[in-house]
Amino acid sequence: MTYSRMPKSVSHDSLIFKFHFNWLVIFLIFILIESCAKNTSEQIKPETPNILLILADDLGYADLGCFGGMVETPHIDSLAARGIRFSRFHTSPLCAPTRSMLLSGNDNHIAGMGLMGYRSDIEGYEGCLTNRIATIPEVLKMAGYHTYMAGKWHLGTDSLSNPSKKGFEHSFVNLLGAGNHYDDKGLFSDFPVTPYTEDGKPAPWKNGNYSTDFFTDKIIEYIDLNKANNKPFFAFAAYTSPHWPLQVDEKYWKKYKGKFDAGYDALKKANLETLKQAGMIPENAVLPPNSKRVKPWNTLSEEQKKIERRKMELYAGMVDNLDFNIGRLIDHLRTIGKLENTLIVVMSDNGAAAEDFYYSDYFGPFLKQQQFNDEYEDMGKPNSFISYGPQWAEAGSSPFKFYKGLVTEGGINTPIIMAGPGVQLKNKIEDAFVTVMDLAPTFYDLAKTSYPDSLRGKAIFPLKGNSLVPLISGKSKEVHNEDYVFGLEHDNIAMIRKGSWKITNLSRPFVQDSFKLYNLQNDLAEIHDLKQINPEKYQELIAEWLNFKEVNKVRIPFETDEQF
Repeated sequence: MTYSRMPKSVSHDSLIFKFHFNWLVIFLIFILIESCAKNTSEQIKPETPNILLILADDLGYADLGCFGGMVETPHIDSLAARGIRFSRFHTSPLCAPTRSMLLSGNDNHIAGMGLMGYRSDIEGYEGCLTNRIATIPEVLKMAGYHTYMAGKWHLGTDSLSNPSKKGFEHSFVNLLGAGNHYDDKGLFSDFPVTPYTEDGKPAPWKNGNYSTDFFTDKIIEYIDLNKANNKPFFAFAAYTSPHWPLQVDEKYWKKYKGKFDAGYDALKKANLETLKQAGMIPENAVLPPNSKRVKPWNTLSEEQKKIERRKMELYAGMVDNLDFNIGRLIDHLRTIGKLENTLIVVMSDNGAAAEDFYYSDYFGPFLKQQQFNDEYEDMGKPNSFISYGPQWAEAGSSPFKFYKGLVTEGGINTPIIMAGPGVQLKNKIEDAFVTVMDLAPTFYDLAKTSYPDSLRGKAIFPLKGNSLVPLISGKSKEVHNEDYVFGLEHDNIAMIRKGSWKITNLSRPFVQDSFKLYNLQNDLAEIHDLKQINPEKYQELIAEWLNFKEVNKVRIPFETDEQF
């Protein structure tokens, strides 16, 4: 006998309920999966990128391997390979004005640094960051960023000028413009001991720590304070290297022993060719003549040549160590899973440095009183005070004219590399004209925030730079059009640039008729003064100078009883 199981009767309402219930369960599961995936994605890659801004001190245009230089910089070169090298990036000619322009996105006078090392109640010459601007850390902090800094501040020494009052959540800084790299022995008579602060409070320096190594440790320490959360960070590594005094461990400089034996004249010529090979300068670029401060290499005695070679070996070792520490930062970000979402910017604050304070009538006596010496056997050690001077600085500024402190291209056309989120172009050399004031708006653009109209209840000046995002994303070929005017003035030295035309005034005392006119499109070395040939263009730029002077409240001639 065959048996069959008859189904029980099921009501119509029950079937509908089960149908809807099953779909509700499926929908809820889908939502849960979507939510988990979204949370996981946000943990791995937040919407806004981290920003690591690395500022070298007095690094020359021709000092990086990826720019064509002789110093080995593999970690910086790796950033260039996955990002952009800018060939025409412009800063101010000196460190403190550049820092004020960098952190404010504005002119150094608007930011308060009209004359480095000079403090007053005069608008534009306060000697510290003013309330007329908002700083990068202040703006990014309001946008939800952690903000950290380690290194050189140089934007005021009093408590109200400290980084802790200018938007930095954590900071360990040398308040001055320079310091001994191994200890806190002061370099300036006003500060026999170099003042360091951490989070606004006086902080000791452990003698024996090397500046670049220690500042890197601090940046890593600060980043790790919040590495578990999803909040982005802005970290500012403002190194004091390779700023004088030239000091570094032997393992870094000895690898360059003998590499500069041919001298600074030969290096200047070699850099011209290797920069061409690297694509950083046009094939028709030529060298400007040396300044009168530079003695021809072949006129030096053998003893003098021996000392000069060691200077450059030490300098190269400091750049090598700087690259090593940048590599440490890159490796750490990779280890904690934040490298892919961190924009990294490596730049210099001005051209190569020609000063030599040890032989200065003003600074030298105090340095000798501090027991520094210039003996060959001690070169590179903590008790040694050595600078490499205008002779090597001109080689480092190749193919541009002169060096730090002057508004010729050798003082203001500096290296910069960008890699990471927002940079869509890889291993790219970008020849567009850009300035240090363009970085702040770039960071705000990437952080999806905007610069405020007011801060602390007072109106502030608008940004003077433009975002680089359209350029670095490949959507635009320029940041500034031909009508954009870029001006600089510091200590009675001035320049104005409009398009490829530029006027410079290096006269002392300042005389307006001493401006010279150059066309950088055909004359990167600023050799040919075209003032008499193009009087209309000259007068056009003089009018721009007068406007720049008025808008930025530039006082020129400006005389003080100070020495700089």
